[in-house]
Amino acid sequence: MGNWWIRIGRLWGHLQENQKERTPRGSPLPSPQASPSEEEPLLLLEKRLGWSFQNRALLIEALTHRSYVNEHPDEGIRDNERLEFLGDAVLQLVVSADLFRRFPDWAEGRLTELRTVLIRGERLAAWAEDLELGRWLRLGKGEAESARTRPSVLADAFEALLGALYLDGGLPAVERLMDRLLPEAIDQALRDLEWHDPKGRLQQWSQAVRGKTPVYRVVAVEGPPHAARFTVQVLIGDEVVGEGQGASKREATREAARNALVRLGIENGGKGE
Repeated sequence: MGNWWIRIGRLWGHLQENQKERTPRGSPLPSPQASPSEEEPLLLLEKRLGWSFQNRALLIEALTHRSYVNEHPDEGIRDNERLEFLGDAVLQLVVSADLFRRFPDWAEGRLTELRTVLIRGERLAAWAEDLELGRWLRLGKGEAESARTRPSVLADAFEALLGALYLDGGLPAVERLMDRLLPEAIDQALRDLEWHDPKGRLQQWSQAVRGKTPVYRVVAVEGPPHAARFTVQVLIGDEVVGEGQGASKREATREAARNALVRLGIENGGKGE
């Protein structure tokens, strides 16, 4: 008799697996937490994402704030914090790979600097706003309605969404979305870095006011090779306008540019010479 029940159990398992395999992409599995009224709006979100979830429960979990879970303990649902953890790692991988391919001549430090700008909270919140993610968030009644537009909530939800996309469709699902979002963000980040970077600011001012491009030269290298210290001067024409030191040429160059900005009166808002 025992063997008979074992055989029935195995047969039932095979039937369940076959049913899962027959579920087509574009016909998401209904979530026990999703009411019929929720289904249609989620289809609109999926259209914006460019992805139809096979497991709709993942999408709903990504949109569920912990305040909703706290007020509905009997529903047996989870908030989006675990998916946020996963999405953070997936985002770093996808952005790193994109920058690695896009800028083949860039050194690690420069790639890291650009990636840092792209994955910080305000950028993630901006992407979430572009997708109007806030309108789909499931919040507890005790949470202020303003949470739908709160940058930290939107940034967390965006990472959770990437985690859900990864679990449902792997890296291709995430890359499909990020391929649309990254180009414009990269262009903006490059403009921001050029302005905030002291070298970029000095060059912009020098070309506009002096009609010349700053030139940097190493004037001294001190210490052993493994702990060398560089001294760099920056010149505009024949004039030395700044000098800086650092553990690398890059660091010393940035310091020289920063000191030049102060000396010329640009850094503190002056108009310079």
